[in-house]
Amino acid sequence: MSDISAFHAHLYYDADSLDKATRIADKAGELFDLVVGRKHEKAVGPHPMWSCQLAFKKIEFGNVIPWLSENREGLTVFIHGCSGDDVKDHTDYAIWMGTIEPLKLDIFR
Repeated sequence: MSDISAFHAHLYYDADSLDKATRIADKAGELFDLVVGRKHEKAVGPHPMWSCQLAFKKIEFGNVIPWLSENREGLTVFIHGCSGDDVKDHTDYAIWMGTIEPLKLDIFR
């Protein structure tokens, strides 16, 4: 049985793509049972650039991930499971759409 209880998908963007990211995140929030987080205009946590978190239950994975794949409009999306082990969640349980960015994993040690 999996230790993963939920997932986070982080949309990565910059000043030029903030409107695009906002549109994608807000549309996902309308379509799916998920929580749209703040649209950060600075790097936060382990994320190397601006990001917005989409938090959803494991049961929504099959709906959210295909939609993001088709609607990310060129943005990088970092997806990870939520097991309670932050290092594994951001490495072993990670999925990337677009460019793989180096995470700041030292914050978990």
